[in-house]
Amino acid sequence: MNVLVTGANGFVGRELCHVLHADGYQVKGSVRRPGVSEQVAPYDAVVSVGEIGPDTDWVDALSEVDVVVHLAARVHMMKEEASNPLDAFRQVNALGTERLALQAAESGVKRFIYVSSIKVNGEGADKVLSENDKPNPTDPYARSKWEAEQLLSKISAQTGMEVVIVRPPLVYGPGVKANFLSLIRWVDRGVPLPLGAVKNRRSLVSVKNLVDLIIKCIDHPNAAGEVFLVADEDDISTPELLRCVAQGVGRKARLVNVPPRLLKFAFGLIKRREVIERLCGSLVVDISKAKHLLGWAPPISLAQGLSEVTQWYLQEKDNKNA
Repeated sequence: MNVLVTGANGFVGRELCHVLHADGYQVKGSVRRPGVSEQVAPYDAVVSVGEIGPDTDWVDALSEVDVVVHLAARVHMMKEEASNPLDAFRQVNALGTERLALQAAESGVKRFIYVSSIKVNGEGADKVLSENDKPNPTDPYARSKWEAEQLLSKISAQTGMEVVIVRPPLVYGPGVKANFLSLIRWVDRGVPLPLGAVKNRRSLVSVKNLVDLIIKCIDHPNAAGEVFLVADEDDISTPELLRCVAQGVGRKARLVNVPPRLLKFAFGLIKRREVIERLCGSLVVDISKAKHLLGWAPPISLAQGLSEVTQWYLQEKDNKNA
């Protein structure tokens, strides 16, 4: 079976390409710019498609492809620079996805797997999130992802191409960047963190678990036309997470007990309320649908996933210091 992976040189894309290749799939990766193919995992072909938007030409990338896994996206940013963030996200995540899906259907692609975001469900919910929730995207990134999901549903109905939606929470694992990597560095450097009094629960997903579900969705007959939430088996509080990371890097977590309400007020003053909401708020995901409908279960535990990412971090640190 021939699989096109968009965003093949990204964090999730590299892991997905590795596993697909090991499992015997014919892997074609798409990247935005030439010259980055050496960063992609084992593959049978790499196609440069340029910037993603409503005018991107995917014809060459889609040649002889059976299944598309669409990972490429304009990602959520804490420091947004676009004057119109919703339009910037929409051009790539909604209209760019629509363009790819239409050309995929025209090329005879059988199934289109779209990696969306748990942010489509909403943030900071007091209840456990499931596929049955009414979508409640609260920021431009999440709205663009929800718009893409709706466009894909229409294209599927019009063309018969099967569509599968996967909504992950925060993804971590070897090779992770952005906020999760910053968190590991803070702990490793012994930075006092005012999060000791936080009493929350967060679902995370190891990149290995996410990739495993994506591959399950490639050919499972029950996946067609469905939305799946994905996460590790267990959730975790922010203080527990920091202690696990500290143990993994051989440090002691320096947690200071500051009331979460005071934290939210202080971070609001410096326009960083979203950061502290993620660290203090709860977001718990129900993965029972994927278990029951697909017979899927996360292959690695949260503890194993955190151990792997901290071991990777230490190895990278040693390599830089060598």
